[in-house]
Amino acid sequence: MESRELNDTGIQVSAIGFGVWTVSTTMWGISDPVVSRSLLRAGFENGITFYDTADVYGDGSGETLLAEALGPQRDQIVIATKFGYDFYNHPGLQPGQRERPHDWSPAFLRTACERSLKRLGTDRIDLYQLHNPRLDALRADELWAELERLRDEGKVRAIGAALGPALRPDRQGEEGVVTVRDRRAAVQIIYNLLEQQLGEAVFPAAREAARSVFVRVPHSSGLLEESYDESTTFAPGDHRQHRVPTDEARRAWLLDGLKKVEQLSFLKRDGQRTLGQAALRFVLAEPSVTSVLPNIYNEAQIAEFAAATDTPPLDSDELERVAALYRTGFGLAAAA
Repeated sequence: MESRELNDTGIQVSAIGFGVWTVSTTMWGISDPVVSRSLLRAGFENGITFYDTADVYGDGSGETLLAEALGPQRDQIVIATKFGYDFYNHPGLQPGQRERPHDWSPAFLRTACERSLKRLGTDRIDLYQLHNPRLDALRADELWAELERLRDEGKVRAIGAALGPALRPDRQGEEGVVTVRDRRAAVQIIYNLLEQQLGEAVFPAAREAARSVFVRVPHSSGLLEESYDESTTFAPGDHRQHRVPTDEARRAWLLDGLKKVEQLSFLKRDGQRTLGQAALRFVLAEPSVTSVLPNIYNEAQIAEFAAATDTPPLDSDELERVAALYRTGFGLAAAA
């Protein structure tokens, strides 16, 4: 497994990470903690050392599951978690997947950090991230001063911001630039072969500031895993029901995505990589990206995704073909 450095901290993380959200929140389809712990251990056995969780995942269970599964390997893994949502006073999945209220006060930050440390069974958080902040939080000097105090105390080793919840390049581009340029912090974004807008805004600033970018949803909610066809439907409660809120729009999203995926089949390079591996290789071709976090639901995915860095990197011709397809909307707008 390839490893990369987090900012300039000396912390090495696996280029393929494990987003703990898929094994700790019911909207992702895994509700059995035995299965969740088994998948987390399988990730480690396949070379994954970077685990990204959040205090709000399962209202704390995302952190406790990680501690239960990989506690003995604490010194061999890198843990990222997040704070900001007040799930203590607003527990449970909110109607319509609505966000919980944020609390960006220094006092709440301090309490959230101590509780995360306890659930994780550790004395330090390797990467502590603001969870879906807006510009007000990114510009709150008192909040950032408290974060720096936590870092000085050794409870936090690096600071970052995970942007979201949904892909909003119109807003998150500015948030990402403020994070890496003004706060000199790492940033987590949504970016993939089919959704490149946010990367176009954030990557140049991250390169200039020499800050790490972490990427989630690299398979565009499953489209780039080649596991869908025209008959695919999504069960009630599935996260893709919230990504595209109406049946008609969801159908259009699926059919449009399948046409784009078909045009990317050249990335498999005659069986040298799966399209799912190529999607990860595409993200890792960006120099500012430190780790990519695919959605993981089973051991077959772990084996496939963890092996992505053993496949050939995308060459300049492949990257150029991808860029041309993306620039022209995969020819679909013209056809319409």
